[in-house]
Formats: sequence, C-alpha cells, structure tokens
Amino acid sequence: MKKYRLSWIVLALLVFFEVSCTANLEVRKKQEEASRNLGEAYLKKRDYTSALKEFLKAEALYPDDPYLQNDLGLTYKAKKKFDLAAKHFKKALEIKPDYGPAKNNLGTVYLDKKQWDTAISYFKEVAGNLLYATPHLPLSNLGWAYYNKKEYTLAEKFYLDALEIEPKFIKALRGLGLTYIALGRDSEAVATFERAVKNYPQIAQLYCDLAGAYTLSRDYEKALNAYNKVIELAPDSALARKARKDAQRIRNLR
Repeated sequence: MKKYRLSWIVLALLVFFEVSCTANLEVRKKQEEASRNLGEAYLKKRDYTSALKEFLKAEALYPDDPYLQNDLGLTYKAKKKFDLAAKHFKKALEIKPDYGPAKNNLGTVYLDKKQWDTAISYFKEVAGNLLYATPHLPLSNLGWAYYNKKEYTLAEKFYLDALEIEPKFIKALRGLGLTYIALGRDSEAVATFERAVKNYPQIAQLYCDLAGAYTLSRDYEKALNAYNKVIELAPDSALARKARKDAQRIRNLR
C-alpha cells in the first residue's frame, strides 16, 4: 500500500513539474515574442544596434523561433557581418526548412560576398517554390547574380520574369537597364530607365543611370537634364559630385 501511494506521489510530482515547465516555456515564448516585435520596430527604423539588443534578449529567452533567427540574420547583414548573418539564416532554415524568406535572405548574403554560384543555388530553390508569396525577389536576385557573372542573357531573362510578376519592382528595373547597357542595347536601356524614373521620380540613382544611357545614345541634351535632376534630388551626395563631373565631360564634347 505504501509503495502504491509512493508511486502516485512520484507520478503527481512528475506531472506537476511537466505542467510547470510547459507553463514556464509559454511565458518565455511570449516574452521572446515581445522582444522580437520591439526589435522589428527598431529594424524598420534602421536602428540596427537597438534592434540587435532586443533580438539577442529574445534569443536568450527562446532561440528556436525561425522568425527571430531570420531577424538576427537581417540585422547582422545590415551591419555587414555576413558570416554571422549566414549563420542565423541557416539556423532559421534548420528550424523551419520551408521558410522561403530566410532562404532568399541567405542567398543575398552570398551576393554580398560575391559568391555568385552559391547565391544562385539558393535563389533557384526559392523561385521554384510555388507557395512562395513574392517570387519576384529571388528572380530579380538571380538576375543580379548572373549580371555579375557577365551572363547577361540569363540576367535579362530573370529580370524580365521578375517584372512580369511585379512590373514596378525597382531592383529588377534598374538591373534590366544595366544589363541592356552591358549588352550594347542602348535604346532598350533608355526605355527601361525612363520607365524606372516615371515610377520612382525621387530616386537620384535612377536619373544617374538614365543619364548614362542617354550619353551612350548620344542624346546629350537629355543626359544633361538627367544629371541636373540628380543634383537637384541629392545636392550634397557623392552621386551629385559624379553627376557634375560627367555633365562637364558632356559639355566638353559639344
């Protein structure tokens, strides 16, 4: 009888500790989520140091959150700590192997490291996932990887695929324009950059790209106008200094 009673006591204690641990885990998960949410708010404001503090606090509470690991990867990437970024994106994928954004983000780390073929392998996996909500992202990233490999025909293909899904996607528009310049198709480059500045009239870089395309097409008046727009939009920037120099070269040609 005593053994029977002791067994019940032991069983009751085990159940109590299991319930207690489960409850404690749920509390830690909620605390982790709160810190992650705060970190994401800092991340959106580009306050990467404050974001990292919150994400590390969250990780100490509960590390097995794939969204947190992805956030850590994004933060380290923003701080140009590419090896740490890759580590956390891989951790996110260990926890959630079908997590497309983390796989795409991991590919972008290899873009930053100029490891084009490794990047391409990740982007192709994501682009081939029919459930991935934003396939224009890996498609455009494939375009950039192939552009840097000087495989311009493939770059054009993937940029066009991205723009078919998201016609105003700025990275694909700019990448396609640069690809046309590399292919010597200056009129198509002009048309692409004109489309880009129409959609994004406040981005100085696009006017600088457009000015370069106009110059290659020998449309010097339009090139000067585009360079003036760069200076107007970003007067104290390195881009404006470049625009002034390039504009002067055009004037010297005339």
